[in-house]
Amino acid sequence: MSRVPIRLRLTATFALAMVIVLAAAGFLLYHHLATSLDRTLAQGLAGRAADVSALVTQADTGLRESQLAARNANDFAQVLDARGRVFDQTPGLGRKPLLTPEQLARARVAPLLVGRVRRVGESVRVLAAPVNAQGQHLVVVVGTSLETRDGALATLRTELLVGGPVGLLLASLIGYLIAAAALRPVERMRTRAAAISASRLSERLPVTQSHVEISRLGGTLNEMLGRLEQAIERERSFVADASHELRTPLSHLKAEVELALESPRERGELEAALRSVGGEADRLSQLAEDLLLLARLDEGTLPIRRDSVALQDLLGGVAVRFGRRAKEAGRTIEVEAGGGRACVDRLRIEQALGNLIDNALRHGEGEIRLSASQEGGWLELRVTDEGPGFPADFAPHAFERFSRADQSRSGGGAGLGLAIVAAVAVAHGRSAVAKTLGGGVSIRVPNPAEGRDDAGPGTTRPEPRRSRAPRAPGRADDPSEHLQEARR
Repeated sequence: MSRVPIRLRLTATFALAMVIVLAAAGFLLYHHLATSLDRTLAQGLAGRAADVSALVTQADTGLRESQLAARNANDFAQVLDARGRVFDQTPGLGRKPLLTPEQLARARVAPLLVGRVRRVGESVRVLAAPVNAQGQHLVVVVGTSLETRDGALATLRTELLVGGPVGLLLASLIGYLIAAAALRPVERMRTRAAAISASRLSERLPVTQSHVEISRLGGTLNEMLGRLEQAIERERSFVADASHELRTPLSHLKAEVELALESPRERGELEAALRSVGGEADRLSQLAEDLLLLARLDEGTLPIRRDSVALQDLLGGVAVRFGRRAKEAGRTIEVEAGGGRACVDRLRIEQALGNLIDNALRHGEGEIRLSASQEGGWLELRVTDEGPGFPADFAPHAFERFSRADQSRSGGGAGLGLAIVAAVAVAHGRSAVAKTLGGGVSIRVPNPAEGRDDAGPGTTRPEPRRSRAPRAPGRADDPSEHLQEARR
């Protein structure tokens, strides 16, 4: 049944409903006509029985000479005595009583209607009523033929049996045409959808305004196509940007190595070349880590290992690591921790704050301020500067993957940093948020009491941290410098 076209299934359902409706209507019509005819016959028999009873009571000329009971050729009357003998009757009935002994006994007590009796090869209906006349207990029997009644019902039955299927066929054909017309827009959308491919995502499904439900479906599908087109465009832009970001450090690596091997170099020059190589390797490593982190997010929840950390140490450590870079840019980083401790994943929070500071150094102005506040089991971390902040049209999309305020490559990055910031916040608790401020970003995460493990779906109990490996000389003050790509 599932392989049958929906228009045929709709037509079959409509036809079944019509069968039920037509059958019910035919039955009611047939029953109503039969009841009306029976009522008319009963009224006629009752009237004629009263007339015959009056005639018998008057001891008039009798039914044989009277024309009262024989106004219609199909009507007849008979008078029986107490022993069932024919006392009087209309012509043509013969000498046989119309009632059986049992019926006669009942008719002597009360009026009796016999629905169908065979008389001379035809069906008749009789009404018997008791009457006291001429010094006897008599029974007046009047009857009429059922030929007219049966003929009318047979005609109606034939019309229903012939007209019903014809009407059902016409109704089913009309239903099929209506279903086909209603589904025609769906077929057009299906044809267009089959033609849409990854290279033609700008196309949209045809939407008609005359079909409200189908128009809504088409509009919803077009909105979905729009979202898919935007997602694919972001993916393509991300691939292009990632290729660009990978090509640049690889080119620098190759150039530094080739330059170092061309001729003898001083020790200082070789160390500088190695530092440059190390920096480019860090950039490549950080980009790979960011991509891996987002892939883990797509697979499930980012694991969070909470431990208790002093806010001053947390913010101060991040500020120190970015201190040299800020100094080289002629800017300062101020910390307002306010004391206290927080139960968070230190490495993840440092990664998020590093992304935000890197973002402020690249695109902000003036002093960078790191601040923290605690209220009602919540920890809010803020990174602000004196710059103008995010563009108004970019702020609602700042934490989406692959989104950048500057869509040109000169702005750098692939739009991953703020997405990672939001992911780190949400990983600390489903109700956590990351939002843009006038000149920065705020992260608000649950801050449960020490030892509790109920902050978020990815939370695990505190575990001992691995000690960090010592960094190469000259780079100990900026290990998160290579989170540059993460904020974009």
